[in-house]
Amino acid sequence: MKKLLFSLILALGATLVFTSCKDDEEDTKNIVELAQGTADLSTLVAAVQRAGLADELSGTDKLTVFAPTNAAFASLLSSLGFSKLEDVPTDILEDILLNHVVSGEVRSTALTTGYVQTLLPFGTSSSYLNNYVDLTSGVKIGGSTVTTADVSASNGVVHIIDKVILPPTVVNQALNNPNFSTLVAALTRSDLGVDYVTLLSGTGPFTVFAPTNAAFTALLAELGFANLNAIPAATLNAVLQYHVVNGANVRSTQLTNQQVVTTFGGGTFKIDLTGGAKIVDAQNRTSNIIATDVQGANGVVHAIDKVILP
Repeated sequence: MKKLLFSLILALGATLVFTSCKDDEEDTKNIVELAQGTADLSTLVAAVQRAGLADELSGTDKLTVFAPTNAAFASLLSSLGFSKLEDVPTDILEDILLNHVVSGEVRSTALTTGYVQTLLPFGTSSSYLNNYVDLTSGVKIGGSTVTTADVSASNGVVHIIDKVILPPTVVNQALNNPNFSTLVAALTRSDLGVDYVTLLSGTGPFTVFAPTNAAFTALLAELGFANLNAIPAATLNAVLQYHVVNGANVRSTQLTNQQVVTTFGGGTFKIDLTGGAKIVDAQNRTSNIIATDVQGANGVVHAIDKVILP
């Protein structure tokens, strides 16, 4: 019995030593080396090398990479109409890859529902694009799902995902955040005669003041409508266009007190910065700006707690 117990202890000790050595070996690999040693990330490695980002992802700065699988890249190429990775222009490929990288080491336990800032800049500005993290069912980011989390590297951590995250437009920012589902439903109502999805997926830039679901619920009660479909099309069009500024990427730091903002529909509203950022609409109603600077590839989104009226 003593002999058996001793043998079990030796076996357990050997297993622990082997596991520890394996973990140490993984931790000494940087992010690129880790990906090179993972068969299902071979397309990612080829993309990183082609875009000239291998040195950046192999450095000493701590990074978090959301790493799409080979299948995810194959699906992307098909959707974009490319037959192979080499057909994708390198500048587009670089933007796509930087949209998967976050500064610092962010493990899955440190993620919260909300926005993370990527390393992809908006144009030539010092603003960086955001992706929405949703933890309501597993871990999702930018519409993709994390299938393997917390793969350690010497210079950060890798989370493997099942879909390539394209740089999000202002439309994508609304689609990926369930708090804007009523706004999405309004923008896609079939009888409006305006294709807002195509319009707001264009070059822009656009600044969108996006009402939350609760804001729309309060509006229906205020106007006496049973649901979104009960609002006349002309009214809803006017309201939606009142929340969009065309031709400008207006960050919160660019808002000034008593600033008059001209909207896509031609109406105006005022900014009030006393006691927090607010919008005073044409009906003299006040809406609070409750989240700012959600940067997209073609504009920026600010969340508001009340639908503003022209």
